[in-house]
Amino acid sequence: MMKKIILTVLLAFSALSLHAEESKPVHILLTTSMGDIKMELYPDKAPKSVTNFSNYVKAKHYDGLVFHRVIKGFMIQAGGFNEYMSPREPSGRPVRNEAYNGLKNVRGSVAMARTNDPDSAMAQFFINSVDNHFLDRSGQNAGYTVFGKVTEGMDVVDKISAVPTGQVGPYGDVPRKPIHIVSARIIGDE
Repeated sequence: MMKKIILTVLLAFSALSLHAEESKPVHILLTTSMGDIKMELYPDKAPKSVTNFSNYVKAKHYDGLVFHRVIKGFMIQAGGFNEYMSPREPSGRPVRNEAYNGLKNVRGSVAMARTNDPDSAMAQFFINSVDNHFLDRSGQNAGYTVFGKVTEGMDVVDKISAVPTGQVGPYGDVPRKPIHIVSARIIGDE
């Protein structure tokens, strides 16, 4: 009887430890040609989005890509194109929208980019440079999934947000001088 109680307690503790490990924030270092941006991701609030983003980081998908869409007073977006505006195709499946998680599109928040289909987010992401509450889920608006925030480097986000932009082929709001993501790494995951 005592062995059964001890085993039950150990199994419960293991399950709690595993859940606690899964819900710990994930820390990302985004090294860009304009400086470093550190981000903290929240798997307890947006587990599918954090897992998806982390998998792209581990696969080095973001290395060598650029911030391809920059709108001053709105956001900076990356994750899909190189400096020639050639797409780097995502390798995963679309992620189900998690905009119902309580996190808001405020200055410094990191969110998944998507098409008009709420469940179409893949590799592209954006960092809000101002509060963008109209991107939050409300009423019929499916919202954009916030899955993290910038913890260091908002000065870099602001510098990127202020660069001159123009048209490249069919794409607008493209920085005139490419802003590269040199590397994206999970901090502590060496």
